[in-house]
Amino acid sequence: MIRKKIPLRMCIACREMKEKRDLLRIVRNNSGVISLDFKGKAAGRGAYICDSVGCVEKCIKKKLLNKVFSAEIPENVYEYIGNDYKNEILKREEQKRAEENNEKTD
Repeated sequence: MIRKKIPLRMCIACREMKEKRDLLRIVRNNSGVISLDFKGKAAGRGAYICDSVGCVEKCIKKKLLNKVFSAEIPENVYEYIGNDYKNEILKREEQKRAEENNEKTD
């Protein structure tokens, strides 16, 4: 059986290499618009961040997207990222707990 290569990406906050599916993605498209990519398929330059509140807060506090995208990112983008990613992280944690509970009951 051939094992599939698992893509790894580096978190911009903690600088750890992790599996791509375990990270959240922020995208800057050709027109310079910053958006959140929950599917991991959007076109444009991507930056990855751990799905932990600590890494999201570090990204916002140190304005790491300015460096990654080599552009000045407006403050409202950081606020948007903070709110939406924290909500997404909470959803993922709830899903993981639900999966663990399902495994225990099986």
